[in-house]
Amino acid sequence: MANSKYEYVKKFEMEDKLPACNWIVVRIDGHKFHRFIWKETSQFYDRRASKILSLSVSYFTSMYVMKWKDFFPHKDLKDPPCFDGRIVLYPRVKIVRDYLSWRQVDCHINNQYNTCFWMLVKSGKSNKDAQERLKGTLAKDKNELLFRQFGINYDKLPDIFKKGSCVYKDTVEETVKPDDGGNPVRRQRRRVIVGHFNIIEDWFWNEHPNILKED
Repeated sequence: MANSKYEYVKKFEMEDKLPACNWIVVRIDGHKFHRFIWKETSQFYDRRASKILSLSVSYFTSMYVMKWKDFFPHKDLKDPPCFDGRIVLYPRVKIVRDYLSWRQVDCHINNQYNTCFWMLVKSGKSNKDAQERLKGTLAKDKNELLFRQFGINYDKLPDIFKKGSCVYKDTVEETVKPDDGGNPVRRQRRRVIVGHFNIIEDWFWNEHPNILKED
């Protein structure tokens, strides 16, 4: 509609540029899972909230559908998935770290509860009875229930369930080709890393300082 008499309609669009010097966190919710972070210097889509949010949610949804069979090859996706999203701004790295720590703690709390709940259901209790049994219990109570009643040591469950998945870019050294003498030529490359780490403790950030490096 450039240079036409109809271009006036653009004046009705709301200005939604996010303020500079803030880390941009896009939180995508389906069934209790979320994530996406841009640095405080990012000019992605000129920092327009609606653009960043709509692209993130639509891309996440597309990848969710495309990758479904990779993780559940014997289970069909019965209903079309949909996700909502929101943008939150954090002005300092410490707050970003606290946000990520909060999400990991929440992952642990939800997993511990769900592990107890479904073990109780499998043992014959109804959903309501299982909920009542767990009502008001603390973390130590749930650990004791799992161990005494089902012989499960919660601490030894796979980290993917207790800590969730961390996805970030890091610099790794890779062999790209051999030289004329047959010796490996190594170069540093930026790669996407997926792991199940404790991101609450300082050691992880000390070993990966570039993840939240402020520009």
